[in-house]
Amino acid sequence: MQARLSALLFALLAASAQAQPAPADDLTAMLAEVSPARIEARIRKLVGFGTRHTLSDIASDTRGIGAARRWITAELQACAKAPGSRLKVEEQSFIEPAGNRVPQATELVNVVATLPGRGASKGRLLVVSGHYDSRNSDVMDALGEAPGANDDASGTAVIMELACVMATRQFDATLVFMAVPGEEQGLLGAAQWARDARAEGLNVEAMATNDIVGSSRGDAGQRDPKRMRLFADGLDPLVRLLMQAQANRPASAADQKAFTAMQAELLPLLQAGAHEDLPTHQLGRHLKAAAEGAMPGFTVQLIQRRDRYLRGGDHLPFLERGYAAVRFSEPFENFAHQHQNPRTENGVVYGDLPEFVDFAYVANVTRANLAGFATLAWAPAPPKGVRLDASGLTNDSTLEWQASDDPEVAGYRVVWRDTDSATWQQARDVGKATRVTLPVSKDNVVFGVQALSKKGYASLASYPLPKR
Repeated sequence: MQARLSALLFALLAASAQAQPAPADDLTAMLAEVSPARIEARIRKLVGFGTRHTLSDIASDTRGIGAARRWITAELQACAKAPGSRLKVEEQSFIEPAGNRVPQATELVNVVATLPGRGASKGRLLVVSGHYDSRNSDVMDALGEAPGANDDASGTAVIMELACVMATRQFDATLVFMAVPGEEQGLLGAAQWARDARAEGLNVEAMATNDIVGSSRGDAGQRDPKRMRLFADGLDPLVRLLMQAQANRPASAADQKAFTAMQAELLPLLQAGAHEDLPTHQLGRHLKAAAEGAMPGFTVQLIQRRDRYLRGGDHLPFLERGYAAVRFSEPFENFAHQHQNPRTENGVVYGDLPEFVDFAYVANVTRANLAGFATLAWAPAPPKGVRLDASGLTNDSTLEWQASDDPEVAGYRVVWRDTDSATWQQARDVGKATRVTLPVSKDNVVFGVQALSKKGYASLASYPLPKR
């Protein structure tokens, strides 16, 4: 009898697996407000500056990275002045010392628009970025044409649209929208912001960069306007740092501080077998579920790699400092339209030009970002102190965690999946209980625990460490 009851309970639990709640009215309204026409106008305006190379002219009002940066700032400030907007826009400048792709010390400027959170979760930061610099075939050519329509005016237009659409709404977590320079010269703007964030002890819960998100077509003529790639792997940077530490390579005080923080936060997870359940993996799962839930028929292809082979983006400086960080990118890439001098050879048009950008597709990328970050900003922080009781031999699984002091937390959800599944498959809401036993073998699945808001929005999942 007991066995049959356990089997029945398990069947009921399996049937209760839940995705993110249906889009709330406010989310539905924001998704509808995303404008392909506005995105197109912004991409064409950025292309119109001729070049946005990091080392290009900063004095001209019509050409170069300085003119582009001032225009981005002005556009975001206009959104900040809209009725009901709480957006705060600033230019954060820093001096990048001479290096491999910067021949002399150079002032660079991150454009940062911040939407303050409220309540107990306002200390949580959710960061979304695009880079506004561009390049052509020669990464050091600061004078030649470098339109950068897809790489990365598309990503810059995404964050501008997100900031302006979300500016008048209320969220629990703080949202940070960044347009950064220096990506093509070595991820410089993002690295500076991530370095400062770690030094200041900021609680960056999630970060995503939008880089090369402008086209649904590949170089073989293939087309998939209903799919985007999401690169999400938090293990690789940690392994690299561990290898560096073992080799006793010198590190700066800031790098050592970041490494120490990463050890404290992430090594216990690795030791417990969470090599596919680090915070970056949980962020990837959330963004995929939220986007696909809000956009039926649209697919976010979750790729467990830090980025494409031998390439990188502005999420990497965050990953390398222990933050959960991912990269959005288009489904295919056409290399005739990346890092090329504009020209026509043998009937083939080369160059990163606006005629090769699908503006409706960029709007959908924007909506995918919006769904993921809005639902996460409305959700509580992940539960702390999650443990899986392994003190006795049993085929059940008992999990426990600390009760949150956030008054917006309405309860908790236990999620689980088969070990060969990339996403959560089953779920059970347990109310405000902080300890639960499930008729599921801990040896056969992977568990996580989420906190739920009063409106049903789920936090990132916390992986349970073993309790002996």
